[in-house]
Amino acid sequence: MKPSTELHDLIKSLTKSEKRFFKLHSALQSGDKNYMRLFEAIDRQKVYDEEGIKEHFEKETFIKHLPSEKNHLYKLILKSLRAFHSESSVSGILKQEIKNIEILYQKALYAECNKLLHRAKRIARENERFYYWFELLNWEKQLLEEAYESGEFTKDLDALIEEERDVIEKLRNLAAYHILYSKINHVFRSGGYVRSEEEHAMVEEISEHPLIKGKNTALSRRAATICFYTQGFCQWAKRDWKTSLEKFQRVKQILDDNPAIKTDLPKRYIRALTYIINGQIELHDLKSARENITLMRSLPGEPGFSGINIATQVFTASYLCELRLLDRGGEHDKAVSLSQEVIAGMDKLGDRLHKENELEFWFILACVHFGAGKFNKALFWLNKVLNDNEQTLRQDIFTYARVFNLVVHFELGNYDLLEYIVRSTHRFLSKRLGSQQVETLLIEAIKKMARSTDPVLKREMFKTLYGELKVLLKDPNESMVLKYFDVLSWAGSHVEGVPYSELMRRQLEMKPT
Repeated sequence: MKPSTELHDLIKSLTKSEKRFFKLHSALQSGDKNYMRLFEAIDRQKVYDEEGIKEHFEKETFIKHLPSEKNHLYKLILKSLRAFHSESSVSGILKQEIKNIEILYQKALYAECNKLLHRAKRIARENERFYYWFELLNWEKQLLEEAYESGEFTKDLDALIEEERDVIEKLRNLAAYHILYSKINHVFRSGGYVRSEEEHAMVEEISEHPLIKGKNTALSRRAATICFYTQGFCQWAKRDWKTSLEKFQRVKQILDDNPAIKTDLPKRYIRALTYIINGQIELHDLKSARENITLMRSLPGEPGFSGINIATQVFTASYLCELRLLDRGGEHDKAVSLSQEVIAGMDKLGDRLHKENELEFWFILACVHFGAGKFNKALFWLNKVLNDNEQTLRQDIFTYARVFNLVVHFELGNYDLLEYIVRSTHRFLSKRLGSQQVETLLIEAIKKMARSTDPVLKREMFKTLYGELKVLLKDPNESMVLKYFDVLSWAGSHVEGVPYSELMRRQLEMKPT
């Protein structure tokens, strides 16, 4: 069995400050500290090598019990991290305060307990941490009982009960919004843009839900961010970019207006900003999109926006957005130059890069290299998508990768291979999408053009394809292909005899913002 790398991964995730704190914390302990020697040995390894560890400590007794020593070290590091980060978040502060209240209560120091309780309740109320608020109310009821036994009847029990009911209702409200968000999120994570009738029906059901459709249904600012976020998702599914952008901007505004909650919900803020940028790209407001990419990259280091998970999310979202922006703007040479930085960042992230984001990067890298005329490199990235075995995640990317694959092979002149690819693609699409006319039209056109050796006839075929595509792409469902690859500009570039990038730039200048 392959040795677990969990301890190595944890040690390598530590910052310099966290390592220093762990070592100082360890220095306070007495007795043998074999775990520190193990810590330092593992920390020196770039890739975990358990046999190397055993060989290094072969003369030591503790190495005979390496699994238990590793487990002990893992727990000690987590304990140190809990202490180091105990006051770095609202959750950490409230957990610590509740533990202090419990200790003081057990020591019958009720007056001191009450002081901490009211301070903690204020923090929970201001930050809308309803679970902690509810737990604090339970402690308040216990302290109230102690006060009654001491003959103190100054507190209003009815007011406390009413406050508890209010907190429970806000908790239920927030939980209901989380469920609705999870449903719409599942649609996007599995299939990307909504296309099938079943998916449309699911989105419509969510968008018509009283909590989403109604006014003033969110009982807290946290719930309001989920409400507007879900509304933004629903409008995105309907390809109403303008309304979707407005909804995601409302999410951002609520969080900007409430710094304490923004600090507590950094990932929601980044996700909302990601959809704002993508909405601005769809509406051809590339200047604002660039400004927001810069804003996103400035977030790490701000309160609440620290840690590897935030840095990973910012890298992923900002570079995917920038590559899409450059692709839509026909700036493919710039995108190819940027791709080296992107690939290096992806390699550095390793397993921390989510599978969905990896697929998105592969696909957009194929698009930008195609736009720059680097067809072999485009095929390299496209094959990484096509050769992946993922069966449930982002089936839209796998589907359109097959369509794009036909175009790339056509540009490479792989006409003999195209005969086979056309047949397999047609079979695949008929199962996945049913009778989508754009894909069918493209398959048939490429099949005919691959058989022709007459350049003049090929150009006439492209003219016919371009005209038919212009008509079909007026249908919102048919136009979905443009979100992945601008097949219309590709056909148009062959009609006009100009580079694909040049035509995309020219058409962008003509589009209203």
